[in-house]
Amino acid sequence: MKTKLIILALLCAMFAPAKAGKIITDSLYSNTLKAYVKYNVYLPTGFDDSGKQYPTVYLLHGLYGCNEDWTKLGNTRLVADELIGTGEADEMVIIMPNAGGSDIHNIWNGYFNMPGWNYEDFFFNELIPTAEAKYRGIGDKQHRAVMGLSMGGGGCTVYCQHHPDKFAACYAMSAWLDQELPKMKDPNDKHYYTQLSVHDNSAIAFVENATSQQVEQMRTVKWLFDCGDDDGLMYESVAIHKAMKQKKVKSELRINNGVHNWEYWHLALRKALPFASRSFGK
Repeated sequence: MKTKLIILALLCAMFAPAKAGKIITDSLYSNTLKAYVKYNVYLPTGFDDSGKQYPTVYLLHGLYGCNEDWTKLGNTRLVADELIGTGEADEMVIIMPNAGGSDIHNIWNGYFNMPGWNYEDFFFNELIPTAEAKYRGIGDKQHRAVMGLSMGGGGCTVYCQHHPDKFAACYAMSAWLDQELPKMKDPNDKHYYTQLSVHDNSAIAFVENATSQQVEQMRTVKWLFDCGDDDGLMYESVAIHKAMKQKKVKSELRINNGVHNWEYWHLALRKALPFASRSFGK
């Protein structure tokens, strides 16, 4: 009987569900935006009791999206738990901030500074210090990465161009990196300002026109651009990779089978978190 109980205990241990991390929703009041801003946070297994500090990844959503997208559509918790559990990714805290909404004509969308919506200022002056203090981020360039899809892919790229001292790595998925100047100006249409901000903050033009100092700073970031071969934004990823190559800034480019959808981004996240982990502490 004793032997059977031991065997049963071992079998239960073998097939017991792995301990899981968790995702919570938090918010902070922004003096810059004059509004509360929600953000989701992935906390790895054991966070509450460990007392230690963690690398931090900022994971940005796309146009029409919000802070819930990566949680509900990208399965961030399951992906992070699996990769951390297998040792493919480091234990990390993942911050998923809100920068938009589905009503793009009446709700601000975007990661850049616009008239009445200085989101980039909010991100660096308020979100990063607040979130990393609260969730025990290590708090330096070598333990911080940023990644995102579509609008968030362009956002993470420009953030690393404007603030290369803040990030070790950038993983841009299906990135919206450039935009023609909007033809019609409608001061009541917030999507006009979103498009204008992408035009004014063209990530491709930034590389093409970069000074020698900016080039040197970009070389301190690990870059990877990942886009589907049937995605309308694919050529923008190719263009920035080519521009970086001409400037001798090392970047990686992945063109895989896929389109502009969550199936693609879910798989991209499985590559992005290990990429960030390989960049930490380097």
